[in-house]
This record gives sequence, C-alpha cells and structure tokens, in this order.
Amino acid sequence: MRMFGLLGLLLALVIAGVVAKKQLTSAAAPASGEAPADPRTQVQQVQKQVKEALDAAAQARKMPDDN
Repeated sequence: MRMFGLLGLLLALVIAGVVAKKQLTSAAAPASGEAPADPRTQVQQVQKQVKEALDAAAQARKMPDDN
C-alpha cells in the first residue's frame, strides 16, 4: 500500500513540474505581435492578475449570513 502512495505522490509531482514548466515558458515569451514589456510592466501585469484571481476567489467564497 505504501508503494501506491509513493507512486501517486511521484506522479503528482511530475504533473505539477510539467505544468509549471509550461506556464513559465509561455509567460516568458511575449505574445506574437507584441513588443517585449519592460520588467516593471511585467510586474504590474502579474500583480493585476493575482489581485483579480484573489478577488474572484473571495467572491466565490462569500456565504450568506445565518442571521
């Protein structure tokens, strides 16, 4: 039984690594037709994306009051 748990953990790690690598390579390359952005603009874009994701997650988690 431990072997199945270890194999499952290893498989999950491999999948996470492949997904992370794919996201990093796609994020590093600018979209076709766009000029490469300076680092400050890239940081601002990432901050905006994180804020939007957090806001969306907070909206999804709102529950009605039990009053």
